[in-house]
Amino acid sequence: MTLLITGGGGFVMSNLALMWLKRHGGEHVVVLDAGPKDDALDRFWAPVADRLTYIRGSILDAELLARIGAEHVPDRILHAATVTLFAPETPEGTAISNPEADVPDTVLEVNIMGTVRVLELARTLRGLKAFVNLSSGGVYNDYGPEPPGPMPEDGWVDPPEFYGISKYSSELIARHYGKSFGFDVCSCRLSGVYGPMDRWRPSRAYDCPPKVALHRAMAGEVIRINDTEGVGDHIHAQDVARAMMALLEKEGGFDHPVYNVAQGEAVTLGQLLELCREIEPGLKWEIAPSAACDIVVDPRFKGGRWGTYDISRLQVETGWAPMPLRQALRHYADFVRSFGATP
Repeated sequence: MTLLITGGGGFVMSNLALMWLKRHGGEHVVVLDAGPKDDALDRFWAPVADRLTYIRGSILDAELLARIGAEHVPDRILHAATVTLFAPETPEGTAISNPEADVPDTVLEVNIMGTVRVLELARTLRGLKAFVNLSSGGVYNDYGPEPPGPMPEDGWVDPPEFYGISKYSSELIARHYGKSFGFDVCSCRLSGVYGPMDRWRPSRAYDCPPKVALHRAMAGEVIRINDTEGVGDHIHAQDVARAMMALLEKEGGFDHPVYNVAQGEAVTLGQLLELCREIEPGLKWEIAPSAACDIVVDPRFKGGRWGTYDISRLQVETGWAPMPLRQALRHYADFVRSFGATP
């Protein structure tokens, strides 16, 4: 049995690959990723390296996908490869481009037509048990129920950028492929993710608030922020991986086409920093102009994609639940101490 993970070199999916192989002793994982297999991945995957195949290539390459299908015959697919909202940079910090402003055609091509290419592979696999498409809370806008409450999967979809537009389009396309060609498909909308293996990648040029707070606190550096009142629903990468596993293992198909995957609890930046200070007592922060900040938040937005996500659908169907936020942050800090900081 083989699980194919596109975008599997990223920090969220690298956790899924490791956890899947540790849980499924006789199975194999194939990772397709546009980026290189770096030293961090070699160390992280060392316990399962003999059952993991890493292929560097593009999801737009139909011939490559066909070869993967013929040689490995995956029975499950987790499609996570994407071009994100954030501008890619080199590890030295040199900006390459702003995807939204400079290469919107690339965002749309990879996120929409790349999904189509992977779905084209899926429909040729007769034994395919499940196709999980990784979407994003970016399909929502900056507003939601009033007063701000948990953001449900149904309604409130109004993506304000090409990224969100492409992710919502991929949801609809994936759903229709499943109906048309008879395989189980669902999409998962993630809130803000942090955790083990979060590092620079061609598709990850963004340092999220939990990563910045804990890494700077461990280094004894003062964190510069613009405001304490901006909110976020922060989910640990291994909680996301466990959610993906619950869906990929689900018997009887998916009851819904879309699932939110989140902590289910929005906290202000000030609250997040206080939780991090419990872990790193030396943590200090100061208010600074936005241009000079390590973390920038917008205190105007309390709901929508920035607020609390409703995760009851996934919980009821699979029994999955995330770690409490305090425990999850401590787990991430422990990982950084034992594995080492990743740039």
